[in-house]
Amino acid sequence: MNVLVSGGAGYVGSHAARMLANAGHDVWVYDNLVFGHRGAVEPGKLIEGDLLDQAKLVDVLRSRGIDAVMHFAAFAYVGESVTDPAKYYHNNVVGTLSLMDAMRAAGVRRIVFSSTCATYGEPAEVPIRETESQEPINPYGFTKLVIERALADYAKAYDWGFAALRYFNAAGASADGDLGEDHDPETHLIPLVLQVALGQREHITVFGDQHPTPDGTCIRDYIHVDDLASAHISALERLGPGVEFKCNLGTGRGTSVNEVIEACRAITGHPIPAVVAGPRAGDPPSLVADSSLARRELGWLPKFTSIAPIVQSAWKWHQSHPRGFDD
Repeated sequence: MNVLVSGGAGYVGSHAARMLANAGHDVWVYDNLVFGHRGAVEPGKLIEGDLLDQAKLVDVLRSRGIDAVMHFAAFAYVGESVTDPAKYYHNNVVGTLSLMDAMRAAGVRRIVFSSTCATYGEPAEVPIRETESQEPINPYGFTKLVIERALADYAKAYDWGFAALRYFNAAGASADGDLGEDHDPETHLIPLVLQVALGQREHITVFGDQHPTPDGTCIRDYIHVDDLASAHISALERLGPGVEFKCNLGTGRGTSVNEVIEACRAITGHPIPAVVAGPRAGDPPSLVADSSLARRELGWLPKFTSIAPIVQSAWKWHQSHPRGFDD
């Protein structure tokens, strides 16, 4: 297929674009490079543009004969979405609707959407199933839920096929160490801990050690970025008119903040000082996926099921790219 990957110069999108190309698809990346990196895209495959430029999107979709879209482009800082919700509604909702209407104009009816476990808010049960009530507690999560609902409506009215993949904590880097995380500001735990090992930070801050978890620190489900990419491809290759998937993507295994730090210490050989601070408001003690639906519907299984190899891949990237793609 000819596939347009919006946000394909970003973290998860770049890994998905590479995997798509390796699987034999013709891939084009559409990105405004606000958070994406030119160095994350195969030369000659980057189209610089904004989601709000609908005319350009229509031209790209038509001129490249695009068969399907993978949509990763979004702002994703939870805290910022609370302090500046307008930015998130404008980009994540209005921008995505612009893309969807460009798809309608160009006759493209297949889309794989990068959603999030943040649509669940604070779940009543863990592990989280797709039947869990979706009650997001921040604008970021709500913008993703809005698009999930819009996709369902478009699919019903216009005979689309779509997948909304709700993933948990993306982590890790490519096996060869040339694609990985490069965020500014960085908010993900593993790269923050590894920055301490690299001497770029004095310590890692642990937000709360009295949570109702075995060691008192928050538990999250860390899913390797290549496993996320493979799930997107599995969904894409199963899409057709009237077909829809709404699936969680995780390992089903939770890892605490302290366990992540210990894994980083063991793998890097650095002491990595940790300082405990107060818990963050609205930070659920535990978020772990039940991904059995993705296994059944998409035939997908994560290859990375423990934290050590995920950290190992991330460490390889950060060692060779201590300043990210600027290296």
